[in-house]
Amino acid sequence: MTEAAFDIRDATPADVPDLLQMIRALAEFEKLTHLCVAEEADLALALFGPQPAAEALIARCGAAAAGFALFYHTFSTFLGRRSLWLEDLFVQLEFRRQGCAKQLLKSLASRAVERGCGRFEWTVLDWNDDAVDFYRMLGATVLPDWRIVRLVGAPLRALAGHGTHGPRNA
Repeated sequence: MTEAAFDIRDATPADVPDLLQMIRALAEFEKLTHLCVAEEADLALALFGPQPAAEALIARCGAAAAGFALFYHTFSTFLGRRSLWLEDLFVQLEFRRQGCAKQLLKSLASRAVERGCGRFEWTVLDWNDDAVDFYRMLGATVLPDWRIVRLVGAPLRALAGHGTHGPRNA
């Protein structure tokens, strides 16, 4: 299938409903809907509030939201430079295999280079063979020896010394 032309641009507050819809679709694809508790206000504050925590690109095909990439900066102590971290990449089913994901990743790679980032990184679920193959085709290395470590909810609050009850889980 030939690559379609997608309009890739920075997301704006008006894109929040479409972004949230695609985040929920991503959670469904990953079989993690029980963890997806974000609301429009959460996303709007995180992306466009006084201290944005992340940025997002949105891909459109005409008026339709085709996909998105949500990203932020991390820091590599070994490189002494910041890195670009891709938190989520998602393309709607009807727009897959048309070049949307590749165009989003190219836009992010360009930003990483322009911003002087030493790395552009992300995770992929080990059962998502199509994505692993796609990333490798782009030249990415899938690291076999790293594991994600996470504290959420009660264990996070307990380690912080804030008891086991608090706001909703992250």
